[in-house]
Amino acid sequence: MSPPLARAEILHLRHRVDPPIPTTMGPVRNRPALLLRLEDADGAEGWGEIWCNFPPEGDLHRARLAANLLPAALAGLNADSERPFDTVRHRLHRIALQAGEPGPASQIAAGADIALHDLRARRAGLPLAAALGGTARPVPAYARGISPDRWEAQVARMSALGHTRFKLRIGFGAGDGLPQAADLAAALPAGHALMLDANQAWDFATARDRLDRLAALAPRWLEEPMPVDAPAADWAALAAAAPMPLAGGENMVGGTAFDAAIALRALGVLQPDICKWGGLSGVLPVARAATAAGLTYCPHFLGGGVGLVASAHLLAAVGGDGLLEIDGSENPLLAALSGRGLGLVNGAFPLPEGPGLGYVPDIGSVADMLVSRQEVVPCA
Repeated sequence: MSPPLARAEILHLRHRVDPPIPTTMGPVRNRPALLLRLEDADGAEGWGEIWCNFPPEGDLHRARLAANLLPAALAGLNADSERPFDTVRHRLHRIALQAGEPGPASQIAAGADIALHDLRARRAGLPLAAALGGTARPVPAYARGISPDRWEAQVARMSALGHTRFKLRIGFGAGDGLPQAADLAAALPAGHALMLDANQAWDFATARDRLDRLAALAPRWLEEPMPVDAPAADWAALAAAAPMPLAGGENMVGGTAFDAAIALRALGVLQPDICKWGGLSGVLPVARAATAAGLTYCPHFLGGGVGLVASAHLLAAVGGDGLLEIDGSENPLLAALSGRGLGLVNGAFPLPEGPGLGYVPDIGSVADMLVSRQEVVPCA
């Protein structure tokens, strides 16, 4: 039996963005990352990441919340703990209800789950993908976060890293970004792919109205054209009218919600985020169910390098024709903390070699972006 956890470190990092990045949720002025390092009594370590992108300044809150809640939430856990997301989330249930913050509670539980899976794989001497029941292999990827106001520079930078698939954010700004989407589609060479992400910007009528204009751009998918909580009938009707697959899932919470989405089949591309809900314990069965139903599993991710690499391992383990999401906007924490940068080889992201995630994040390389480093001890 593995020894219990002896200590945990919560590392909060931030990169200031100037000029801010425009989004449907307002301007993004900081790119944060909230990492969790767990260490057991033998000195073995595991790394995870806690989602903390929104609302603005929400990373400050989650860093403090994690330091406050994790000592009790991690009590008695070790590398052998089964479905640690469920255990930690259950322990946080009452405080999540009392505070009205189920999201942050799930995100903290997800980060702990990822770190414990990494710890288990490192102790076993296995790549994380293998420990999840699959094979460590390079995974095909695309560049996300392409902005209508700066797409030329972003596409050029990511193209130099080997990217040929690009996801443009639309649903805000002049013309909802559709003129820029047309420009980008026209500029892409043959064999390159365009995806579009509306970030829940439209209601059903608006989304339906946009379909004909977007169809001419032949996007690989249209992501979150409506809010995640739009009526199922609206999602079904939009999917029936759409000439391209619809995508979503990053804002779904709970196995029941994902089961319903898979059964409805309005989404052709399912995109759960392991740092936002479920960790690896929760998302692995969702991803397998999606692929078994003929849907495409594409992990959503936005944050630092640890969550990116963990998502890549999960995609490698699940298989299928999904793509890894790599941020193409200004985010130095992503490249610096991924172990190997963001470059692709033949269109695919190679997994770092070694057990677990395959590397140890180089915190020293981003010391100038370290806001805080808090150590906590799990309760006895």
